[in-house]
Amino acid sequence: MSTHPSKLRNISGAFRFKVELDGLEAGGFSEVTGMKSEIEVKPLWEGGVNTHPHYMVQHSKTPNIVLKRGIASSSDLWDWYNSAAQGKIKRKNGSIILNNALGDEVCRWEFTRAFPVKWNGPDLNATSVNVAVESIELVHEGLKTIFKK
Repeated sequence: MSTHPSKLRNISGAFRFKVELDGLEAGGFSEVTGMKSEIEVKPLWEGGVNTHPHYMVQHSKTPNIVLKRGIASSSDLWDWYNSAAQGKIKRKNGSIILNNALGDEVCRWEFTRAFPVKWNGPDLNATSVNVAVESIELVHEGLKTIFKK
């Protein structure tokens, strides 16, 4: 059973994505987490209104974005992190791009002024068949969702 190409344009899977940093593809990542945003509120109780509080907006917050990939022959992520660890912060804008089955962009999440705050190397175990995975955690100054028409 085959699917007509026009139907594939609407199909997007969580495994069809790529990551860009400063407009350049940053390699293949197997997992991206932390694409969230939350508005913190403070309940304010009004005298005489005992049924519910009013909510005052405090601020919005976004967690760090974590990028995971199999170990590559490039040390680009480590170099970026190591530079930041030495106080030489190089901020980068980035995008996580979701594609449909034909490879057309469906949606992107753009983050701004990011830099690495944590790097994890692989867990090594000679009896395991797992892929060696490294991850880098990025702090950023905002996240925006853009849907393609």
